[in-house]
Amino acid sequence: MARRKAAAQHAAKGKASGMKIKKGDRVIVIAGKDRGREGTVILANPDRQKVLVHGVNMIRKNTKVDYQGRRGAKEGGIVNQEALIHVSNVQLIDPETKKPARAGYKVDEDSRKVRVSRATGKEL
Repeated sequence: MARRKAAAQHAAKGKASGMKIKKGDRVIVIAGKDRGREGTVILANPDRQKVLVHGVNMIRKNTKVDYQGRRGAKEGGIVNQEALIHVSNVQLIDPETKKPARAGYKVDEDSRKVRVSRATGKEL
């Protein structure tokens, strides 16, 4: 309960709580229309608590014909691309066990904070 209250206070101040998912991580979608699909995080947006996952949450987008392609050909039309997905709908995949794992933080001997798998305790 206290965590939820702290997150609400962060949101009220305009600060987003930290995300444990970073660019380049391998994730699996745990909720939504693409549940069960895996992909790599292309972009992480902590301000909006959203991530862009390669090949997941595909949308069709109409683009204007304002780009001059090769040899002066104008390009436009309907483009398939990924859309942002909320970070709560994805979960990290442990690189060793290849299973979904929760992430935590641990301070190692060099006084630096590293992400670890909650299940195995090994560094992600």
